[in-house]
Amino acid sequence: MVRSRLPSFSLKGKKLLPVVQGGMGVGVSAHRLAGAVAATGAVGTIASIDLRHHHPDLQLRGCREKSELDRMNLIALDREIRSALELAGGSGMVAVNVMKAVTEHAALVKQACESGAQAIVMGAGLPLDLPDLAQDHPEVALIPILSDARGVNLVLKKWMRKGRLPDAIIIEHPRYAGGHLGAPNPDEIGDPRFDFKVVLLEVLNSFKEMGIESERIPLIPAGGINTHEKIREVLSLGASAVQIGTPFAVTLEGDAHPNFKKILAEAKPEDIVTFMSVAGLPARAVVTPWLKNYLNREKKLQSCAKAERERCASGLGCLLHCGLRDGNPKAGQFCIDAQLAAALKGDVRKGLFFRGSEPLPFGNAIRSVRELMGYFLTGLKFCSL
Repeated sequence: MVRSRLPSFSLKGKKLLPVVQGGMGVGVSAHRLAGAVAATGAVGTIASIDLRHHHPDLQLRGCREKSELDRMNLIALDREIRSALELAGGSGMVAVNVMKAVTEHAALVKQACESGAQAIVMGAGLPLDLPDLAQDHPEVALIPILSDARGVNLVLKKWMRKGRLPDAIIIEHPRYAGGHLGAPNPDEIGDPRFDFKVVLLEVLNSFKEMGIESERIPLIPAGGINTHEKIREVLSLGASAVQIGTPFAVTLEGDAHPNFKKILAEAKPEDIVTFMSVAGLPARAVVTPWLKNYLNREKKLQSCAKAERERCASGLGCLLHCGLRDGNPKAGQFCIDAQLAAALKGDVRKGLFFRGSEPLPFGNAIRSVRELMGYFLTGLKFCSL
């Protein structure tokens, strides 16, 4: 563990630095990034979705058999977890992010636990069944991602009936986060009920009412936290740690193509937009040629939406609900797997580049994980731990 001006927190009895690297798919946070973050004594997170893109022998070009593609992704997840644990060298913690919204979330949770993941983080839907999915692995920390006190209370009550409490709770602010956002529609993103000060106070009050000691479940705000000062601010409100995504995506160890990092790092505030994704949730990304063209055609595409499974461009049927495949005119009309895979490879013409709304700590410079962690923990830039 490295030196820090911030207090540590405990997760499953392990003392950790108060920074959780957010899970970013497709393939943006895989073993290199997660392992490097964990090696500093913090929590590194592998995004479980479609990791086969990092493994040429698992890509099966031309294959549209969902069962075979799913099997390849589980093999890739196993490889990535084991490699991240090796890089971590026993320090920190290696977590796996699993989206509730994907069809194979149960299989991904099971594989992650069997492969040695030390924590499962689940969002993009209420993770009410997570305790059941991980019941054979009590040593694995279970961490839901939620955005308001109402969702937290629902999960707590459901989990308590199963005899389980979350080991931590990530509270993600949809006004600032990247990727899929925890608000029903874009108009609600700025609702004050999502403000950290509001949510943390309400959740801590709920703990009291339910007889839960506040120290028992660390609260971890996420979204828009890009400075040492902001970390101190949310810790002073009762949080135990913070989750940070985009600043880690552009580090030297980030698993995406260098062009991906360049696009995120050079994006200006006016280049970042919120739109409806195929999962029926708002999403935030950088305006690239592909996204600009899509948004210009969005209303037309939505007006002729129709339910046809053959419209699944990847053959994965990756989401439980897909606006394109299911013909939902209120959701996005594109293949998110294809666009995110293109972004991973740095293809600005076809890629969808998810990004948080706030400036990066080092501007458009690409720094190492250790240098970024040094800044978050001490407030000193150019301080490599």
